[in-house]
Amino acid sequence: MAPKKGILERLDAGEVVIGDGGFVFALEKRGYVKAGPWTPEAAAEYPEAVRQLHREFLRAGSNVMQTFTFYASDDKLENRGNTQRFTGEQINEAACDLAREVADEGDALVAGGVSQTPSYLSCKSEEDVKAIFKKQIDVFVKKNVDFLIAEALGKPVSVIPSCIFEPFTRFVAADFNMFDYGSQPIVFVSFSFSIITIIIAVSFSPTDNKLRLQNHLHTFSPTALEPRILTRWEMQKYARDAYNAGIRYIGGCCGFEPYHIRAVSEELEPERGFLPAGSEKHGKWGTGLELHTKPWVRARARREYWEKLQPASGRPFCPSMSKPDSWGVTKGHADLMQQKEATSKEQLKVLFDKATQNV
Repeated sequence: MAPKKGILERLDAGEVVIGDGGFVFALEKRGYVKAGPWTPEAAAEYPEAVRQLHREFLRAGSNVMQTFTFYASDDKLENRGNTQRFTGEQINEAACDLAREVADEGDALVAGGVSQTPSYLSCKSEEDVKAIFKKQIDVFVKKNVDFLIAEALGKPVSVIPSCIFEPFTRFVAADFNMFDYGSQPIVFVSFSFSIITIIIAVSFSPTDNKLRLQNHLHTFSPTALEPRILTRWEMQKYARDAYNAGIRYIGGCCGFEPYHIRAVSEELEPERGFLPAGSEKHGKWGTGLELHTKPWVRARARREYWEKLQPASGRPFCPSMSKPDSWGVTKGHADLMQQKEATSKEQLKVLFDKATQNV
């Protein structure tokens, strides 16, 4: 069997590379991850659940299996009384093995996901923060992942996260012109609210750069995410707009399910030359509805209907806009100091009182 082409080889050849979606939120909805800590011990504790989600993304058309390693650092696993039975190393190794197993079932690569760390928010020393990152990267090197989603050395490409319109960026400034392109990075752009903004941001990127764009769907209330999730039809339109803007690596983040990735794969069928396996039971742009028993539903079996649809919740008294929490704090503020002990009732009361004042 010929070796798989690497990420840069695929992009250099003009291929469309499709990433996967959001494991943390998807597995929390399925009952395998605890909301709050959001730590990924399921990779070691419930490997079959993680393996199955990888397979669903592969079936939907993903070319990349990202390791389920977000927040798999020892400091985060210990954060605020988050009791767990696995070390960061155990979780990271299990996640790499699962991603590789499923990637080898198709033409997919493995991306090691380097996590942020609470040590940074708590203003630990530069050496302490680097040590946390190194422990995770050491596992990725040992497991020989194909590339990393983060700025790191020792792999063929550095993928630099840039969370535009977030309170602060994790690694570098949001200005594309500040990136060092000498190491052939793929720029990761993540937005909390708008896929439209992603397309606009591309205009500020050097034209010879290869882009990896992921739409970051979560809000400040991740356990009430559902009203904000994009429809599959919006994803098809986004995939086309992104491709036309020159983007060749398109994936998803928090809130993205396999059907979002399938929508991307289906829209870009002409460019890729094939449909994903997940389309066997699915009609592109709703054409499968032509088999429905009710005529008014069969009338929706066309692209024109879904392209013009304006989704709404339909619930009585539903607000048109949400009101995000605005605490106005960032690295170094007392509210962000991390601790190993569980949050006490007294600490929670202070937070509840402050939240009430911010309403």
